[in-house]
Amino acid sequence: MVGTLINIGAVLVGGVLGTLLGSRLPERMRETVMHGLGLVTLLLGISLALQTNEILIVMGSILVGALLGEWWKIDRGLERLSEWLRLQLLKRAPAGTLGHFTEAFITASLVFCVGPMTLLGSIQDGLTGDFSLLAVKSLLDGFAALVFASSLGVGVVFSVLIILVYQGGVTLLAGVAQQVLTEAMITEMTATGGIMILAIGLLLLDVKKIRVANLLPALMIAPLIVAILAAFGIQIG
Repeated sequence: MVGTLINIGAVLVGGVLGTLLGSRLPERMRETVMHGLGLVTLLLGISLALQTNEILIVMGSILVGALLGEWWKIDRGLERLSEWLRLQLLKRAPAGTLGHFTEAFITASLVFCVGPMTLLGSIQDGLTGDFSLLAVKSLLDGFAALVFASSLGVGVVFSVLIILVYQGGVTLLAGVAQQVLTEAMITEMTATGGIMILAIGLLLLDVKKIRVANLLPALMIAPLIVAILAAFGIQIG
C-alpha cells in the first residue's frame, strides 16, 4: 500500500495547491492549461488504445461495458457521492470556493484510476513491495491534480477516496489478480482503458461530454473476452 499512499499524498498536495492558486490565475491561462492537458490526455489515450492486438475485443468490451454501466447507473452513483461530499463541504467552506465539484471529482477519479500504470503498479506493489511504478504515476498525478484543481476546484482533492478504494484494493488483491490475469488480458484491458482516457480528453477540450463512468465495466469485460476466446483455443497476441 506504500505506492498508493504516495499517490494519495501527491494528489492531495497538487489538488490543494491548484485550489488555492485557481482564483489567482487568469481565466484565459486556466483555460489554455486545461486544453493543453486535454491534448496530452488525448495523445495518451490514443497510444494506449493502439496497444490492442485485436480491436474487436476493445469494441466489444466498450459496447457491453456501456450497456452494463447505463444499467447500473454508475455515473449517477458517483454524482450522488460527489453531491454528498459537496453538501458536507458547504457547511464548512466559504461561499464560491467549490467550483464544478461533481465534474472535478468524477474527471479526476477516472484520470487517476484508469490506465495501465494503476493496474500494473498496484500489482507490483502488492506482490513485491516495489512501488517505483506507482511513484512515477504519483508525480504525473500530482501535476495533473494541480491543473485540474486550478480550473475545476476542490472536487479534485476528493478523488483520493476513489484512489484509496480502487488502487488500494487492487494492491491488496494483487496475488489473486496476478494468478488470474494473463499478459493478453492486461494488454486488452489497457487498450480499453485508453478509449476511456481518450473520452476524458474530449471532455477536457469541451468537444463532447461523454458519460465515461458508465464505460468502466468494460475494464472487466476485456479480460473476460480474452479468457473466453482462450477457452475455445483462440489465442490473442
